[in-house]
Amino acid sequence: MTHANLTLVHPAVFVLLGIPGLEAYHLWLSVPLCFMYVTAVLGNSVLVAVITTERRLHEPMYFFLSMLAATDILLSTTTVPKALAIFWFHAHAIDFEACVTQVFFVHTMFVGESAILLAMAFDRFVAICNPLHYATVLTWPVVGRIGLAIVTRSFCIIFPVIFLLKRLPFCGTNLIPHSYCEHIGVARLACADITVNIWYGFSVPIVMVLFDAILIAVSYSRILRAVFRLPSQDARHKALSTCGSHLCVILMFYGPSFFALLTHRFGRNVPRHVHILLANLYVVLPPMLNPMVYGVKTKQIREGVARRLFRIRVWCCASPLG
Repeated sequence: MTHANLTLVHPAVFVLLGIPGLEAYHLWLSVPLCFMYVTAVLGNSVLVAVITTERRLHEPMYFFLSMLAATDILLSTTTVPKALAIFWFHAHAIDFEACVTQVFFVHTMFVGESAILLAMAFDRFVAICNPLHYATVLTWPVVGRIGLAIVTRSFCIIFPVIFLLKRLPFCGTNLIPHSYCEHIGVARLACADITVNIWYGFSVPIVMVLFDAILIAVSYSRILRAVFRLPSQDARHKALSTCGSHLCVILMFYGPSFFALLTHRFGRNVPRHVHILLANLYVVLPPMLNPMVYGVKTKQIREGVARRLFRIRVWCCASPLG
């Protein structure tokens, strides 16, 4: 396939190369990627459906969990279908506007998921450290304002990236050595100074996510201190099991993201295809595992899923075709 290497101002299209160096394995890599994507979408969709329909799950913790599941669906859907199209159909071209839109949603979902995890940590902090005031602190108007603040903050932090990219002239190559568009990767193709893009792209979102991570760490340090002060071993076990699923999700989000960031920033000797593989795993692996973690560790969700499956089975058996 021939690619047009010269572009004027804004290119009509960019060309996503997939995973450079592993072109021969694109088809094989697409199999686990597709499996993880389908599992992530189905798992998170079931999670949202169960939380929405089960009245006993209409609590702040599960509201934030449904926000996390919706964010995971958007994050993986923004990136994986295009990667699969590259691997299966060699559909490398992506419009400039579509590329910028993909950049916006990828980074918005990243910042948004961090804020949701912070809200969930706050919920657990109030529930364990101030249980008598939980109902008065986390009322539904307060929860709604927290949700609106999460969406507004994520939008406001990433929206300037659109203008930072659109102001750049692209008069060189239009080849992007990646399977999806991300801010700095696109900016590096410009034939102009991208210092502002680098500073804003690395500093503002990362500082906000680091700030969230620090607040989460402080919250859980106080939570664990309160848990181990409980007089009853059963009470300690119940409190730890309640927080266990959330801690697993936090580690799955921050662990790969910070590792990928550090290797991208400082791992000069790490091959490029390793960076891109990590980036692809990041947008699909945590979304796939999150519903499993909550499904295994949260009794109410397990029971809700079981009831829905039972209702579907009864409906199928009662239908004329059954």
